[in-house]
Amino acid sequence: MDTIALQPAKAGAATRRVLVTGGSGFIGQHLVEALRHRHHVRVLDLQPPEDLQQPQQSPSEFIEGTVLEPRDLRRALAGVDTVYHLAAIPHFWTPDVEDFARVNHHGTELLLDAAREARVGTVVHCSTEAILFPPTGANSEIPDRVEDMPGPYTRSKFMAEQAALAAARDGMRVVIASPTIPIGPGDRNITEPTAMLSMFVRRPPPLVLDASLNLVDVRDAARGLILAGEFGRSGERYILGGENVSVRELVRWVGALCGRKTTAHALPGPAALAIGVAAEWFANSVIKRRPQVSAEAVRVAMRSIPLDISKAEIELGYAPRPIDNALAEVVALLKRGEAMHGAVTSRSLHERSDMQV
Repeated sequence: MDTIALQPAKAGAATRRVLVTGGSGFIGQHLVEALRHRHHVRVLDLQPPEDLQQPQQSPSEFIEGTVLEPRDLRRALAGVDTVYHLAAIPHFWTPDVEDFARVNHHGTELLLDAAREARVGTVVHCSTEAILFPPTGANSEIPDRVEDMPGPYTRSKFMAEQAALAAARDGMRVVIASPTIPIGPGDRNITEPTAMLSMFVRRPPPLVLDASLNLVDVRDAARGLILAGEFGRSGERYILGGENVSVRELVRWVGALCGRKTTAHALPGPAALAIGVAAEWFANSVIKRRPQVSAEAVRVAMRSIPLDISKAEIELGYAPRPIDNALAEVVALLKRGEAMHGAVTSRSLHERSDMQV
């Protein structure tokens, strides 16, 4: 495990020492950028931050390590006041399906145990909106059983959230934040939202599953995590979203930003699921890399409903901006073949299966 000391926090400017697990990921790097102006920021990740070569934009300290290794956790948590736990496999597919439980669920349990031992004041657990949708045909209540989850990714994130809630009941200050679908620059690991937008830019599909999406500027999601740490109530969940939009509306929106008129017709759910099952089988059995769509992603989309962010607005002062600028920004980058500091190609979109652990 390597430790790299970067620029020291300015005297009097860092009011707290904070740890960001998974701080080199999409939301993580924006969270680090927002935190570093006021705090001493330590990042625990397997890969260094993107801006390591630009110290003015880097965290105060980078530790190469994983939440699965207790020694790494003890070192990363030393002297820390607040932890933002983002380390996870963020995709719906991974070559070894057991990695979801190992990283997302067990990794969270290890982090919470180590934070308790280190007497950390606050843990902000970054969950996901994907576990909030009720099973198809059910009422609008948020599912409360792991059996109701649509696949291994959501099961692992559901169990991770349950571990966070249990820690809160045991007396730790643990706040849960659930970003919706983040969009914006800096997605070097090519998460599903960026892959979807890239497809809409390059060759928009004539048929789409017309699900409901809640899109949020990634910088607002990062800001919401900070607000959750500062003002959130322990044991409570805050949805950090932006605007609700249908997939068909998004296809037309992206088309307009590309200077063309694009129309997508609705694909029936069962047909979309059959495509997802076939694509996932082909990924698992033949190409051994992330499919363009997975069965679990389709199941989540089939359950999707508009999300209410009023609790975060009222209790945290969360105020997301309209997504117009973020969408235009990422579409412009994708049109140029860029994500942030690297090329986005049709091949790279399906080869990357990075994890921040």
